[in-house]
Amino acid sequence: MASLNVASLGEYIREQRRNAQYSLRQLAEAAGVSNPYLSQIERGLRKPSAEILQQIAKALRISAETLYVQAGILEERRGEGLELRASILADPLINEQQKQALLAVYDAFLKENAASASTLTTDGAATQNTHREDR
Repeated sequence: MASLNVASLGEYIREQRRNAQYSLRQLAEAAGVSNPYLSQIERGLRKPSAEILQQIAKALRISAETLYVQAGILEERRGEGLELRASILADPLINEQQKQALLAVYDAFLKENAASASTLTTDGAATQNTHREDR
């Protein structure tokens, strides 16, 4: 997982806020965070949680995934499960350790499937191990 660059995240959020023509106070209210806390995030003094990033993204009407990538929480990929990863990270019902465990299992499945995909037969057909209900 990429490292978190709090300063560049804050700059990015400030830029998005200005593009949306929000004052700091307006965005804080729309995102449900305090004005001082949002100010600290924008100045790179605070590291927001995935949940807070999701609230800010919603208020700015941008994707939470964009902020997660900017924050270094998610690595930028070509759409490989980005929505799933973002949903796991934003889930308030599980703790950070549980989130990381789920992401690790998901990554292991992706790695396993990538290895399986590389064993295609010479005619290009892949064998699938899916269960189908008898009809």
